[in-house]
Amino acid sequence: MTDSSVSTTSVSLLSRIRRDPSQPETWNEFVKRYAPKIYRWCRQWRLQEADAEDVTQNVLAKLVSKLRTFDYDPTLSFRGWLKTVTQHALCDFLAERRRPGLGSGDSAVAGLLESVEAQTDLLVQLQDEFDHELLEEAMARVQLKVPEGRWEAFRLTALEGMSGREAGTRLKMNITTVFTSKCKVQKLVQEEIHKLERAQP
Repeated sequence: MTDSSVSTTSVSLLSRIRRDPSQPETWNEFVKRYAPKIYRWCRQWRLQEADAEDVTQNVLAKLVSKLRTFDYDPTLSFRGWLKTVTQHALCDFLAERRRPGLGSGDSAVAGLLESVEAQTDLLVQLQDEFDHELLEEAMARVQLKVPEGRWEAFRLTALEGMSGREAGTRLKMNITTVFTSKCKVQKLVQEEIHKLERAQP
C-alpha cells in the first residue's frame, strides 16, 4: 500500500484537486467534507436557514474556484496556504455581494459577512477540520511504518485512553514498553504532520 492510498483525508484530497481539478468525485468529496462546517458557522452566527444555505453554496463555489487556480506558495505551511485561499474566496464573495442588485438585502447577512470576527471564526473552523484530517493522514502513514504491537500500544493509550497497565495486560507488554512505544509513535506522528504540512499540494 502506498502513502497516497492510505486515506482520503484533506491532504490527499487537496493534492488531488491541485493535480487534476477536472475530477467531479474529488470536488464532491470536498463539498461533502466542508459544506457542513460552513453551514454550521452560518447558523452559529444566527443566519436563517435559507440564508445559511445560500452563503454556504456561494462560499464553497468561491473556494472551489480559488483552489483550482490559486498558486501554492512553498514558503507557506500547507495550512497557511489553505487559510490564504479561504480568505481570498471570502473577499471575492463579499465583493460580489456588494454589487448593486445582488445579495439578500438582509442586514444580518451583510453584518455577518463584513464582520472580521465572524470571518476569523470561519477560518478557524475550516482549520480545525483540516488539522483533524492532517492528524488522521499522519497516523495512517505511521501505522504502516511501525510494528503492530507498538502501534497498538499507542492506539490504546493515546487514542482510547487506556492506562499503561491495562494496555500492557492486553498486549502482553510491560508498562515501560507500552509507554516507550507510545512516545516513539507520537514522535513519528508529529514528524509526519510536519512533512505533510510542508508538502506541496
